[in-house]
Amino acid sequence: MELPVVCVAFLLREGVEGPEVLLGFKRTGLGLGRLVGIGGKVEQGETLVEGAVREIHEETGLVVDGADLTAVGVLDYLFPDEPSWSQRSHVFVGRVWQGEPVETDEIVPAWFRVDQVPFTRMWDDAKRWLPGVLDGGRVAASFTFGPDLATVVAEGPWPAAD
Repeated sequence: MELPVVCVAFLLREGVEGPEVLLGFKRTGLGLGRLVGIGGKVEQGETLVEGAVREIHEETGLVVDGADLTAVGVLDYLFPDEPSWSQRSHVFVGRVWQGEPVETDEIVPAWFRVDQVPFTRMWDDAKRWLPGVLDGGRVAASFTFGPDLATVVAEGPWPAAD
């Protein structure tokens, strides 16, 4: 089964009280009402990095050079009870950009201290892998969500869908 390809980026900066990550409160579509990383669908003809750069700009107004993004992993999200939600997400981290994040129709961006990320407001899988990525690690995993479309019921190594 070939999964739709998406990308997600976590921009990091040194804040007054320690490292911070940019997350967004999702206003539309999949993830509505949750805090999410910045990203979305990779369009036909785009590379993964080009998709990440475009999504960052569309969702936050920030300008990022693709060379300043580091690929840190891949995640498969499987939703057996809502197959159209299933996707393969490529994860990026960046520390260099131009501008200040602005609210858009899709995202209300906000900075969070890395040691105080509100995982209870995010997708259930984030608490399992995001701390390691924010600490400089990599990720390769798959997550299967249950009938409530919110709770991880199975976790495994990547790739889950080949």
